[in-house]
Amino acid sequence: MEIEIYADVVCPWCWIGKRRLEQALESYDGEVTVRYRPFQLDPTPVTEPKPLVEALSAKFGGRERAEGMATHVTQVAATVGIDMHFDRAVAANTFEAHRLVRFATERGRAAELVERLYRAHFQDGIDVGSTDALVKLATEVGLDETEARQYLESNLGRREVAADLSAAHQLGVSSVPTFVLAGKYAVTGAQEPETLLAALREVEQRESAE
Repeated sequence: MEIEIYADVVCPWCWIGKRRLEQALESYDGEVTVRYRPFQLDPTPVTEPKPLVEALSAKFGGRERAEGMATHVTQVAATVGIDMHFDRAVAANTFEAHRLVRFATERGRAAELVERLYRAHFQDGIDVGSTDALVKLATEVGLDETEARQYLESNLGRREVAADLSAAHQLGVSSVPTFVLAGKYAVTGAQEPETLLAALREVEQRESAE
């Protein structure tokens, strides 16, 4: 079964959802292929790096509200073994990061890169909108530094990522994470592992009955 994950690498619930899916798959006997699909929470260009909490404060009506949201999601993340540090995170446009994921997918390193991008953003305070930072992250998961830089500094993948982002909206993906199972069935949100496992088994039954 193919599992398509529509997500953004600066979305905390997407990282939580990814981890919960991995937990669900530990109890699932069927064969799966995971494909990472791009989505941007905010496609607005980021002209210069600034603290994420500051950006969230402007977006959600004040620092107190932003910090409250960060505290809540940090507590939920801890339940699946993720240590988030919103105080380190830097706001970033993720289009180039999604291009790099496409590059990594072509070389069989997508899962490693996506995980590293989440850690870079939420733990290390790395600007995942920076080409130099992205090239370094690529090398950390075994990708060739020169190839990664040449790819990011070229136009390769731009049209395809833009088309994928447009396709996500046309499919009705409006919040992430969204998991699409077998190309037909959508599960939205960072659902508990038990819910995801039940969905996988139900889709498997439906597909085998057809």
